[in-house]
Amino acid sequence: MVVASGRSTRQVVAIAEKLVERLKAGMGVRCRTEGADAGDWVLIDAGDVIVHVFRPEVRDFYQLEKMWMPPARSVGDSR
Repeated sequence: MVVASGRSTRQVVAIAEKLVERLKAGMGVRCRTEGADAGDWVLIDAGDVIVHVFRPEVRDFYQLEKMWMPPARSVGDSR
């Protein structure tokens, strides 16, 4: 999983479009996309890799990176 940000809806869509073009041209990978209509986020399914491109506010809201972080230890946890 790759998580990236663009500064505006236009940049998010442009990043996603260019990535899809390059994956197809360079590696023959046909990608499926979701969310490009609104431009707040775009999900690119490239088969073995999923790419999420967000505007910063939307990335902060969803916090996908937290899914892969180890659980926080509570005070007094001796593990």
